[in-house]
Amino acid sequence: MSKAKYGDIKKMISYYGPYKGMFIADMICATVSAAIALALPLAVRYVTSTLIYKESSVIIAETLKIAVLLIAMLVVDAGAKFFIGNYGHVMGAKIEYNMRAEIFDHMQKLSFSFYDDAKVGQLMSRITTDLFDITELLHHGPENIILSILKILGALFILLGINVYLALAAFVILPFMFWFAKSLNGKMRATFKSNRQRIAEINGQIEDNLSGIRVVKSFANEDIENQKFKIGNDNFLSSKKENYKYLGAFQSGVGFFTTLIQVTVIITGALLIGYNKLNVSDLVTFLLYIGVFTEPIRTLVDFTEQFQNGYTGFERFREIMNIEPDIADSPDATDIQNVRGDIKFDNVSFKYSDAVETVLNHVTLDIKAGSYTALVGSSGAGKTTLCSLIPRFYDVTGGSVSIDGRDIRTIKLKSLRDNIGVVQQDVYLFAGTVYENIAYGKPGATREEVISAAKNANAHEFIMSLPNGYDTDIGQRGIKLSGGQKQRLSIARVFLKNPSILIFDEATSALDNESEHVVKESLEKLAHGRTTLVIAHRLTTIRNAERILVLTEEGIAESGTHEELLALGGIYEKLYNMHA
Repeated sequence: MSKAKYGDIKKMISYYGPYKGMFIADMICATVSAAIALALPLAVRYVTSTLIYKESSVIIAETLKIAVLLIAMLVVDAGAKFFIGNYGHVMGAKIEYNMRAEIFDHMQKLSFSFYDDAKVGQLMSRITTDLFDITELLHHGPENIILSILKILGALFILLGINVYLALAAFVILPFMFWFAKSLNGKMRATFKSNRQRIAEINGQIEDNLSGIRVVKSFANEDIENQKFKIGNDNFLSSKKENYKYLGAFQSGVGFFTTLIQVTVIITGALLIGYNKLNVSDLVTFLLYIGVFTEPIRTLVDFTEQFQNGYTGFERFREIMNIEPDIADSPDATDIQNVRGDIKFDNVSFKYSDAVETVLNHVTLDIKAGSYTALVGSSGAGKTTLCSLIPRFYDVTGGSVSIDGRDIRTIKLKSLRDNIGVVQQDVYLFAGTVYENIAYGKPGATREEVISAAKNANAHEFIMSLPNGYDTDIGQRGIKLSGGQKQRLSIARVFLKNPSILIFDEATSALDNESEHVVKESLEKLAHGRTTLVIAHRLTTIRNAERILVLTEEGIAESGTHEELLALGGIYEKLYNMHA
């Protein structure tokens, strides 16, 4: 076993920690069930080899005692199996619950750079399908192993006690069977891992298609989507076929060997009876124990498939858990108090992890508390990136960003982001009600605070016109609302948050003129008295900015008021005239 695999299995076992009592009880029940399974054939042997030769009255009396004992054993066995089937599954469900909470919490800590490359559908597959198979393994695996080992060892000793020659005839097949199983094990594991990847790709494709279903329908491209899905589905089917080829060979091969054991025992037993070295009752008992002996072998065969499913799922689980968040609190980070809103970029450079070119080059910028600053420039100049560095959605690759004289890397992330409000062009609203979406800006806010925030965002009037007012369900991503309405809800959410620093990322560029006017009024009300950065697409919306910065690939090319930049006759004038 490799060191990595040993580490993974050790980590997997650690999830039993909180449930040691339940786990031990589960193993005890498995042991009791195995012992009862081993004891039943002994009763048959006693009846066929000893009891039938006694007097009738003794046979009747002892049979009644044996019946009571067997029924009691069956009741105990039923209780043990109920505990395994009920509480054992509950233990597995609790482990799954903990693992799902752990991976979800970990995903919340991963930065934008991780999600830039991740596919939501594939991540969903790791949280759902993979975890289910892991917990099925964690529940059934130990009890199957315990049951199988006890039955195999118990049957082994009993078989040796009945007849050594018959036992040797049965066991001579086992090394060949285990060699066969081991030879296919690695190939099966590879195909199980491939299946995981393929189904995750399909989940990603489904998520992508359903999220964009309105675009699909608007272009009448259902056939193209079906064809794209067919490619992924065909790949999954191909992987499944390869998997089932090895699995079928594995199961049929092991089935062949287990049946061969029984055939060998029958032939050997017949020969031993012919040589007067075995009686018929012992052969009957032996055949019963061969059933007890081969049944756990078949269980171990099924466990092999279960282990491959669960372990490959755990490998994928650990792949995510082993990703260290590239943006996290430093050990000496502290909260920031009484934020004024002075922002300073000191010789800042930045490039994305997988990019060759630098997006920002040695940018130095000083933004005073309470000022209204606009960023303009051509697409790709780095406006959004520059603003994304302030709440540490990404970390600078050179230089530093500070707030009120403190390097933001020395501020706890939650404290930093609690003081920054972002209103984006692509508004994201959660499935739920209007009230829930506004209240997201300040968990625990009163209804009066939510309504006040909506009024400040010029949203109260349209909310009250909805069927259930603030309790109206707005659908997935707010699909039941217009663009202007969604934007005003996002502004209300930020009003409720009440941050010291605001970032408007082209917040009105996708709106019609009427909606833009209403939203612009809300934004200006929100910006009052706060440090505000506006990324503008429509330059007419930022004419009143105290300072306008023109960003190019070389950095900040121009800076000034609207009138000053027009008089300069440079890049801004050309951009303004083009948009005008």
